[in-house]
Amino acid sequence: MGKLTGFMDYARKENGNFAPLERITNFKEFHPVLDDKARREQASRCMNCGVPMCQSAIKLAGMVTGCPLHNFIPEWNDALYNGQYDMAAWRLLKTSSFPEFTGRVCPALCEKACNLEREAVTIHDNELYIIERAFATGYMKPTPPLKRSGKRIAVIGSGPSGLAVADWLNRRGHSVTVYEREDRAGGLLMYGIPNMKLDKKIVERRIKLMKEEGVQFIFNADVGRTFSAEDILKNYDAVALCCGAKNPRPLAALGAEKLLPAEKGGLMFAVDFLTTVTKSVVALNEAEKSYGSDLVITNKNIALSLEKKGIFIEGKNVIVLGGGDTGNDCTGTCIRLGAKSVTQIEMMPKPPVERAPDNPWPQWPKTLKTDYGAEESIAKFGHDPRIFQTTIKEIYSKDGKVTGVKTVQVEFKMIDGVRKLVEIEGSEKELPADLILVAAGFLGAEEYSAQSFGTKLSARNTVVTESAEKYQTENPKIFTAGDMHRGQSLVVWAIAEGRACAKAIDEWLMR
Repeated sequence: MGKLTGFMDYARKENGNFAPLERITNFKEFHPVLDDKARREQASRCMNCGVPMCQSAIKLAGMVTGCPLHNFIPEWNDALYNGQYDMAAWRLLKTSSFPEFTGRVCPALCEKACNLEREAVTIHDNELYIIERAFATGYMKPTPPLKRSGKRIAVIGSGPSGLAVADWLNRRGHSVTVYEREDRAGGLLMYGIPNMKLDKKIVERRIKLMKEEGVQFIFNADVGRTFSAEDILKNYDAVALCCGAKNPRPLAALGAEKLLPAEKGGLMFAVDFLTTVTKSVVALNEAEKSYGSDLVITNKNIALSLEKKGIFIEGKNVIVLGGGDTGNDCTGTCIRLGAKSVTQIEMMPKPPVERAPDNPWPQWPKTLKTDYGAEESIAKFGHDPRIFQTTIKEIYSKDGKVTGVKTVQVEFKMIDGVRKLVEIEGSEKELPADLILVAAGFLGAEEYSAQSFGTKLSARNTVVTESAEKYQTENPKIFTAGDMHRGQSLVVWAIAEGRACAKAIDEWLMR
């Protein structure tokens, strides 16, 4: 696979990023693309490994390394190196439903398992190049099934798992209708991930293709509230519940209960904040289509749009509670909207820069990751926004609005044989705050979605199935996939779950 000496002839070279102070001036994607020659050179670095661990999701020490989709990575890297672009796309799409999404937002579990380790093949960037070239050259065109099975499936939720279910079943010849409670398809791909990380035109492009292939979408359909789950069960041969894990973890801090809800008091869940921002970005993009150059999409215009909804960022002190991807997205977003300061609070200890002795390759590297939001904060404010081993103990407010927080350092200790999070005495600090964004994870699915179909929920608020590898519920007509099935996870896992769930539905329908 690839060039026999490619990994010795060429050093690893990523797409990279535009400079932080340049990219924070807008909400556009900020990764330049290597030219064809350089990209093929990168593909040539893929060795003919005896055991290509990149394409096998292996659980080691409680964490997965390698691709959950089991992509044929060495094959399409070899095709790319040899200039066989259509072949590369064909092999990529054989296992991956939406490479244009994973090529942008996946943390590249494949690269962490690459045998080159620190100088891993640029699998993530190669994947994106293959699919974007396929779209640009017309290889990606509508291919509706030649025959229909006569079976009808309803997919509830159009996030990555729901889209994967719909796409796979439609290709099998079944008639699929997707119900989405928002005004656009995509779930977290559309409204949970900022535009600079995943341009919404990319999501819309895929939805357009799926519609042309025969998938039907019904928007503003909140099943269980404004749409009848009972009617759906009557009118379809099978139902796939793919509503995500959208029940945010609440903030357990003194004073939080005094605040007015949402933006009015300066306390918001991160997912609500990011959704509102992206809706403003999308609305301005639509307006630009209508008015052309008369309307310019700027950070200021987006900020003004948010102010009309009661969200004020410019010149404000923002606290982001949570050190994961969502917290990072909030940091990058607030910097673009002119925040005076952004502080990101993380209760876990600061990871080491290098692998610890008990975290060897090919385990997932538990090392410090400085993502784009933190990079931009360092460039803008001169310091890393993250404070580790810390949480918010108390929120100060006046007239129902946030004015500041009291933080405290924490650590995990074994108490009576149980690992507990405890405060470090005398470590309290006070910080000014005008807005607090809670990005502390999720507590599973929203109950009404599952309960409207009569399905059971586990203690983790996930839909109960026989096992983690099974997708059919007690009601044989109802299946589930994605975060609603496995809990909060990655986009790539949601797609993998969606494909596996679709296969289970197909086998059940055609038994």
